[in-house]
Amino acid sequence: MKWKHIINITIILGFLIYDLVNAQNFNDALRLSEPGLTLSPRALALGGNYTALSNDYGGAFYNPAGLGLVKKKSLFGGLSYNLIGNNSAFFGNQFEDDKSTTQLSQFGLTFPVATIRGSLVFSLGYSKTKDFSNIYSFSGFNRNSSIINNLTSKNDDIPYLLGVSYPLFNNDEKYLGDTTIIHGGLLQSGNIDEKGSLNTFSLAGSVEMAKDVFVGASLDILGGTYHRSREYTEEDVKNNYSGLTDPGDSTTLDFQSFYINDILDWDLSGWNLKLGVLYKLNPIMRVGAAIKFPSHYTVKERYFVDGESKFGSGQIYYLDPVIDNRTEYKIQTPYEFSAGAALDLKQMVVTADVKFIDYTQMEFTDGLGIDVISQNNKDIQELFAPVVNYGFGFEYFLPVLNLGLRGGYKYMKSPFKNDPPEFDKKFFTLGLAIAPKSNFTIDLAYAHGWWRTFNDNYGVNESRTVQDISRNTFVATFVLRY
Repeated sequence: MKWKHIINITIILGFLIYDLVNAQNFNDALRLSEPGLTLSPRALALGGNYTALSNDYGGAFYNPAGLGLVKKKSLFGGLSYNLIGNNSAFFGNQFEDDKSTTQLSQFGLTFPVATIRGSLVFSLGYSKTKDFSNIYSFSGFNRNSSIINNLTSKNDDIPYLLGVSYPLFNNDEKYLGDTTIIHGGLLQSGNIDEKGSLNTFSLAGSVEMAKDVFVGASLDILGGTYHRSREYTEEDVKNNYSGLTDPGDSTTLDFQSFYINDILDWDLSGWNLKLGVLYKLNPIMRVGAAIKFPSHYTVKERYFVDGESKFGSGQIYYLDPVIDNRTEYKIQTPYEFSAGAALDLKQMVVTADVKFIDYTQMEFTDGLGIDVISQNNKDIQELFAPVVNYGFGFEYFLPVLNLGLRGGYKYMKSPFKNDPPEFDKKFFTLGLAIAPKSNFTIDLAYAHGWWRTFNDNYGVNESRTVQDISRNTFVATFVLRY
């Protein structure tokens, strides 16, 4: 192990700040705040534009007031299949990666309660409300910068411990900081794999407060996991650094490569509350509105970092011991306000929704140092903006064939200030309802989404991967009414 020549060094490696990933930053709050695709098949097939309908178990996740329209007890269950494609560009090179997942998407029941007047309906169940899966790789020659220099400029100890930086002292032997001879001209490559999901257990109810006026509420218990593994390498393929990277260490002759593997694991728990209202203006027209109050998450995080560097001298430095940190903190998501209208013409339904989210209301609330919380929340205020998402859907039922055809569109604006339109998420959706029996239906839904994003390996636009992401989701669910 290498140590800086500083008197009484007491820094424990496990508590070093590792700037490669900027752990616990605004991206963590965004990961939990952006709405996912709730995998209720009818709602998904209609583009998620369900605020003025919500007349099945899926209503608990859109507008619980709509549950008041349910007339029969029902049981739901289904599976989902996700295929994520990522085309990444890095210093002129293109890479294609994809990843698939299959999961239990939904299970629940609704049960109307007999009333003398109006309606009273409850629902209980589970739904997968967000999928964190993603994957991409990159490789390209960066002439201008290096993560080694970036970390060294912040006096991160990892480059020093791996032999690619060294300390500077003044004439009085006072430590001035670290420096490195490595500033660019390296082949940079990496592989990033993300997985996990957010799961919601919901108890909801709706009551007809007055004729054709329904009010509902749902309490959601949230749980889930998130896992990210990132491997990052820099290689001196053009032999730009054949000298010593540490003048005081002859084993650091002829730098070959620098490798970092960092792993982030989350165990998530939390809760939120939704309130909704739905009004039947007349036999064919409905309007609805819902408020999703902030979700309160507890994040139990484990953060692991390993690394090594290789030299032509035959020397290999390892990060020893590896960084293995555990921490717990809390995140609060913003309010979500939804409104919608639906036209029900017996065989045909047309629906439209708008949703307002102010992402500047994301907040770190507890568990981190007050300086970290303050900086993260300041970053959120500076980087994010309020957005209005919108969409529409349609459904046409063919009674002769006992078949329902569905389709929809959803536009979700990027929460970052001044992002161009290609960074907004767009979804086209399709669906099919097959009803071989009057009390049994098979619902199928498909959603295709696409958008652009980017990731900086370090700094700002010094080592940037631009990604064009596509997501294809298939859901199959049965509904039994009795």
